[in-house]
Amino acid sequence: EEPAVTTRDRGFTLIELVVALMLLALMSSVLFGSLQLAGRSWDGGEAKVAQVTEMRATQQFLREQLAGAYPQRLPKAAEFPLLFSGEREELRFSAPLPARVAEGGVLYFRLALVKDAEHSRLVLERAIPDLSVPDEPSFDGADRSILAEGIGSIKLGYFGRDSGAVEAPPTWRDRWEDRQILPQLIRVEVVPLKGAAWPPLVVEPRRAPEAGCRAWDGSRQRCAGVA
Repeated sequence: EEPAVTTRDRGFTLIELVVALMLLALMSSVLFGSLQLAGRSWDGGEAKVAQVTEMRATQQFLREQLAGAYPQRLPKAAEFPLLFSGEREELRFSAPLPARVAEGGVLYFRLALVKDAEHSRLVLERAIPDLSVPDEPSFDGADRSILAEGIGSIKLGYFGRDSGAVEAPPTWRDRWEDRQILPQLIRVEVVPLKGAAWPPLVVEPRRAPEAGCRAWDGSRQRCAGVA
């Protein structure tokens, strides 16, 4: 007769239980870290999308405004100068408001970077020019639109030749001082405080400088009279 085989139930030892708890804690830690990384990646992706969307909307708006730059002149000033001046970090120009915003009328705009203790913004200010006086309009108390937040720097460039220098080749420059003609091209370069620089925006104004004149001296490229 074969001997009977006896068995007994065997539970976890204390060491096995501790090891199991340690493995569970390690797996939980890895899973939590993975969830945190996924959350940061998601937030970063949303921030990137928002930044690209803001950049594209701002560039599209500026393209429309600068392409529609109008050769508005001061009829009461000597030589009927254009309401246009370009610096490395600031641009002043005349243009009509987009049709979706308002109908008719040419306003005077100022594109600039405005910084204070808390903000660094790319803004577009607008004023109604008073053409009955010889002085350039002021932007004191002007309406302001914020085009983009968190901007570190802006660099503007102007491509063209000076009026009267018909034979000279056009060049890029940081300032546009000629008050008789518009530049052939305007370049806008924007660098945000965080993230990559925006792609350079290059715009060609559609209007010829003589559009704002009643009489245009083509040989001297001067406005000889305004309506």
